[in-house]
Amino acid sequence: MGRKSRNTRQKEIISEEILAEKDFFSAEELHQRAQGKDKQIGIATVYRYLRIAKETGSIYAYECEGRNVYSTAKKDHCHFVCKKCGKTVHFNVSSIDFLKKKMDGEVTQFQILVEGYCRSCL
Repeated sequence: MGRKSRNTRQKEIISEEILAEKDFFSAEELHQRAQGKDKQIGIATVYRYLRIAKETGSIYAYECEGRNVYSTAKKDHCHFVCKKCGKTVHFNVSSIDFLKKKMDGEVTQFQILVEGYCRSCL
């Protein structure tokens, strides 16, 4: 009985931390914040929770700098990465209408990775 309620409380803490997040977050960041409320919460519990939340559509996953980041909102996620120094800059794209015309279907979300050289590395 005690174990089940602890696990339920851990899930509640993780859920509260996700709902408090306004932007993208990593599993590691979520784990660190959740552990601030309960030291017993393990990273495996966080990953398990995120996997289930992603499958049910309550969070969305994106690739960012070679790792997954998550958001409670379906957001467009765009990066410019310098091929020389590795600097990553997030940017917004207001429209992808030029791409939508080429799609045989409806675009509901997008992620763009642009590579090149930053001003410092030119």
